[in-house]
Amino acid sequence: MTQAAAVDLAKYIRAGDTITFGQADALPRTLLRLLAEQRSQIGRTRLFLGIGQGLQDILRPEYAADFDYVSYCASGTNRALAKAGVLDILPESYSSLPQLLGAGPLRADVVFLRVSPPDEQGRYSLGMAREYVLAPLRAARAIIAEVSPSTPWTYGGPYLLESDFALLIDTDSDDPGADAAAPGPIETAIGRNVASVVPDGATLQTGIGSIPDAVLAALGNHRDLGLHSGSLGEGIVTLAESGALTNARKGIDAGLTVGGVLMGGPRLRRFAHRNAQLELRGTEYTHDARLLAGLNRFTAINSAIEVDLTGQINTEMAGGGYIGAIGGVNDFLRGAQASQDGTPIVALPSMAREQSRIVAALSGPATVPRSCSCVIVTEHGVADLRGLTLSQRVDKMIGIAHPGQRDALENAFSAMPAQGWKKR
Repeated sequence: MTQAAAVDLAKYIRAGDTITFGQADALPRTLLRLLAEQRSQIGRTRLFLGIGQGLQDILRPEYAADFDYVSYCASGTNRALAKAGVLDILPESYSSLPQLLGAGPLRADVVFLRVSPPDEQGRYSLGMAREYVLAPLRAARAIIAEVSPSTPWTYGGPYLLESDFALLIDTDSDDPGADAAAPGPIETAIGRNVASVVPDGATLQTGIGSIPDAVLAALGNHRDLGLHSGSLGEGIVTLAESGALTNARKGIDAGLTVGGVLMGGPRLRRFAHRNAQLELRGTEYTHDARLLAGLNRFTAINSAIEVDLTGQINTEMAGGGYIGAIGGVNDFLRGAQASQDGTPIVALPSMAREQSRIVAALSGPATVPRSCSCVIVTEHGVADLRGLTLSQRVDKMIGIAHPGQRDALENAFSAMPAQGWKKR
């Protein structure tokens, strides 16, 4: 094992290389700090970023002279890169990332990992994430990893031996972070409303943030729920402790919680460590359309920046800036539509500061078209748009908007020319 101070990354990385790595709590920050410090000696490289977390002092906007920053999202600390105009967004669905990074135009030459210490058989676990890293892991010229004692040993493979790495370094500098804060009153109300449309025996997918944790906290009285998700947050611990999470009726992977990446603090890490009932898999698996359609009562629960009165959904832009992602929202919502008795849900607060998030017209792209009919949930109620005409959708959507915004939405709609809906 090599000490970080003794590492010369130029021995492993060439100018023009594409480098990718895990995201959020799986970020290899020690390696990224070394890369930033040695960037001028290495030459210009392309970095494919996932969700940025704690990178504001490591991957700075001014380093764009040496790094081409590419990402599927502008989440977390990526937002500063986007605001500075140095982040190039890849407008692709999450399910396409393995092919693009493994063999396509974004093929990764080098993969950075943050791995757990080895088990008794000398196997290093990929720890907090598998997801889109697996495809480039098979194709990369060099695999470089930092070994973190705070990283849980998780199941799902692949497990790597010391001989699989071009370089292994020690790290103890990464703070595992704090446990998630309790959901606020708005998130709690949204969680209750979502729980009201989730049946027993459903297989759940949840997005990231406080709303998914609030939803899972509200499902404690349900029975035989399962989990198959791209991301798994701390809410899964609460759900498991309530007895509601059994994974018994999933239809696929019975008895197993399946995810792509863990996002959370010490509580989640303790839960995940050597937990044989939890497996992390690649995006090729977690986002596979046929598999999602085969899950029992697959219920996809995602969020959005705004939803218009006809059911178009924007998950990407606000105020003229890119702050979100396409991500896996279309993969999962369509999977829920294809699943027998599945439910595609989009949950969001009715307001963002002084702005309504239920809008007459989107301010950004329609990431999800209105043809992908969803159940829209706010703290004020549930609007099931499936099978409704445009004019019926307008009534439902105004009904779940903030009460102080409903007249303005009604007036804005009335002023719009008829475009396929029956005017009042």
